[in-house]
Amino acid sequence: MQNILKSILIRKTGIISTLIIIGFFTFSNCIQAQRINKKTLLTIGNENITAGEFLNIYKKNNVQGDVIDKKSMEEYLDLYINFRLKVKEAKHLGMDTVKAFIDELAGYRKQLIKPFFIDEKTNENLLLEAFQRKLIDVRASHILIKVKENALPADTLIAYNKISEIKKRIQEGEDFGDMAVEFSDDPTAKDMPAIPGKRPAKKGNRGDLGYFSVFDMLYSFEDAAYNTNLGEISYILRTKYGYHILKVTDKKEAMGEAEVAHLFVAIPQETSKNDSLAKEEKINKIYKEILDGGVFEKLVKKYSDDKGSVNKGGALPKFGVNRMVPEFIYGISKLENTGDISEPILTNYGWHIIKLLDRQRPGNFEEEKEAIKTRLLKDIRADQSKTAIIKKIKKDYKFKEYPKYLDEIIAVVDSTILFNKWEIEKAAGLNKTLFKLKKEIYTQQDFAEYLFAGQKGKKEGTPVMYVKNAYNDFVKEKCIEYLDNHLESIHEDFRLLMDEYRNGILLFELTDKKVWSKAIKDTTGLKEFHKRNENKYMWEERLDASIITLTNPEIVNEVREFVAKNPGDNEILKKFNNDTVTNVMLVSGKYQASDNKIMSEIRKEKGLSENIEEENSITFISVHAILAPEPKSLNEAKGLITADYQNYLEKEWLKNLKAKYQVTINKKVLARIK
Repeated sequence: MQNILKSILIRKTGIISTLIIIGFFTFSNCIQAQRINKKTLLTIGNENITAGEFLNIYKKNNVQGDVIDKKSMEEYLDLYINFRLKVKEAKHLGMDTVKAFIDELAGYRKQLIKPFFIDEKTNENLLLEAFQRKLIDVRASHILIKVKENALPADTLIAYNKISEIKKRIQEGEDFGDMAVEFSDDPTAKDMPAIPGKRPAKKGNRGDLGYFSVFDMLYSFEDAAYNTNLGEISYILRTKYGYHILKVTDKKEAMGEAEVAHLFVAIPQETSKNDSLAKEEKINKIYKEILDGGVFEKLVKKYSDDKGSVNKGGALPKFGVNRMVPEFIYGISKLENTGDISEPILTNYGWHIIKLLDRQRPGNFEEEKEAIKTRLLKDIRADQSKTAIIKKIKKDYKFKEYPKYLDEIIAVVDSTILFNKWEIEKAAGLNKTLFKLKKEIYTQQDFAEYLFAGQKGKKEGTPVMYVKNAYNDFVKEKCIEYLDNHLESIHEDFRLLMDEYRNGILLFELTDKKVWSKAIKDTTGLKEFHKRNENKYMWEERLDASIITLTNPEIVNEVREFVAKNPGDNEILKKFNNDTVTNVMLVSGKYQASDNKIMSEIRKEKGLSENIEEENSITFISVHAILAPEPKSLNEAKGLITADYQNYLEKEWLKNLKAKYQVTINKKVLARIK
């Protein structure tokens, strides 16, 4: 037993020792790799290029990934040197200072920096939250006590105390709807009397907002609704309109989008009790006709008061859950299958019988993801990602602020700021530090300039509130600006990526000028290049011939006899074809054996070839002459000659660049990265 334990202990100790050694060498290799990456691999003219810069490009273009093949690396190094020579020349010519280049690079950078200003975790949480809410429709009532966003603290307190008292009374047993009618500043809660000549009377909703889903309401309002249990009162929430409390009255499976038809019997607001009973009797009678087999669409045409849908069988445009009164939506939720018809449903407008035509419920997460992402980008909740990024910037770059120096700015900003007339001279001499991001200092004067420049539009509240809000915006702006300005120095991968784009644009522009466009525009140079190299662009032996195809095989002998007399192509076609019948098709030209299968198979001699029979046709060749190999003209091989001329121009250009800029390779560094 002791021997076994001793053996296990020795083996365990050995494994641990091996792991320590592996860990040590892995750590050492990592440190060595970092050191090598910073060493100069190439010098082109007076420019040093590190091993890291080269390896970054090499690994991206190496199909073997991180595996380094000595031969491929040496070949790639030659290509890389050529690439950097061209970029060096472009910079020497000042192409990187041209406005068009600067604007183009800035456009690419604007796209490339986006991921750095998005908090993926926050976005993923918002995406999942929105999808889960899309699966549930909520019905809620609310009470609103209005207060402006920038209201004075005293006014804000009055509004808050009022909504608190209302909530307390409801929790003690008073009816939510009654309280909405009495206290809510949402005018739709109360009955609206008719205004002769302008509008009919309208019954109030007693705070009932009906059904809604994700993105239908302000995010804070939506959040409160989905986080409040059925039948309960929400916490007090603040929106740009004021303070709210909600009562959630229903939660159900999401309707999605529905297409329905309805038969409508209107009940005007001023209808008497007897008339209302008559309307109820009428809708019940119509419903019985449907149950007895009556055709819904015919009954719509006969009875419905909705003149806009009568001629469509009562069909309404597709709609979402927040587009109809709640009773109508609830009625649809009871219909399971296409074609199902509801019992009569009473709304504020009258009686309805609903027929379900189609319903598209939300899909699964993968199906809904892209549409939700698009909505998120346009929604206020997307600011949560930006808030998370700013919080991270503050943490990572040691944000520190000095509130007492903000008070000094507040002291010199008077009510003229609310009318866009504040003068920056009032902040003269204020240069203390408001906050820092690492070594970057933002002063009182910086903020004063921000305040001065931002004087536009209507403002509410007090100067103090305005300045504090503006300061918060200023801090956010400067945090984003700080990260933007320091991305290249903070993130090495981003710096290398921007170098790739910068060098790539320069390479394209200069190569186009020196090689691609030049080869096309320089017609004299192209002609001279062709003349010097015309023996590279040769025709093989060719046949001057006509390919004759007969769609009527029965006349083949007659056609062959006529063609043997060497008439012109037009005479052949004229003799055997007419306006209504095409017996012969004919194509003439000069053909190499490699041009097509027929030419590769026939005998190379003047005269007529043998017949080549196909399913519904016969083809033969009339060979007029055999042409010896000869150089192609410039027009006959212009594409190939132009491509070769471009290669020639590039080689000559590189030869000149290598003579202009000395290239030195650090052999020791190259050997180490190999």
